[in-house]
Amino acid sequence: SYVDLTLIHWPSPNDEVPVAEFMAELLEAKRLGLTRQIGVSNFTVDLMQQAIDAVGADQIATNQIELSPFLQNEKVVAFARQHGIAITSYMTLAYGKALQEETIKRIAARHNATPAQVVLAWALKLGYAVIPSSTKRENLESNLLAQQLLQLSDEDMAQIAALESNGRLVSPEGLAPDWD
Repeated sequence: SYVDLTLIHWPSPNDEVPVAEFMAELLEAKRLGLTRQIGVSNFTVDLMQQAIDAVGADQIATNQIELSPFLQNEKVVAFARQHGIAITSYMTLAYGKALQEETIKRIAARHNATPAQVVLAWALKLGYAVIPSSTKRENLESNLLAQQLLQLSDEDMAQIAALESNGRLVSPEGLAPDWD
């Protein structure tokens, strides 16, 4: 009879449907009990501000954004945190590219972990909700063990932070906003 979280997955191209309009409709769905929480996805700082202006930051559960060691989206993350909006990380493993990165492999070897576990632990330690996907049960089970690696050192975290390269992988033409 309800869903736990309803997201606007992409902002409306060229503001064809204004942020205020669809956020008001999401809030109405929440008020009607059709969804417990509402949120946004792929929103820039400007789009988040428009959503906040429309319904208030306290009504926005999350901004689901592409995040990986290669795209850390620091400006968007900082703005969301400033307003109490949680971050959900997608593409955290960067289509597996992060699993091949030598820095990640070295950290994994030091922790007797897989590269995927290290990357997921990095994102969890930063406070993100993480939604990795896999078609293999053993990878799903292994990914869950990342929760036990939250003891990544400050040095580990700094080494991963140094991998930032604005490496965006998802930016569909005609749909993606002008990224921060």
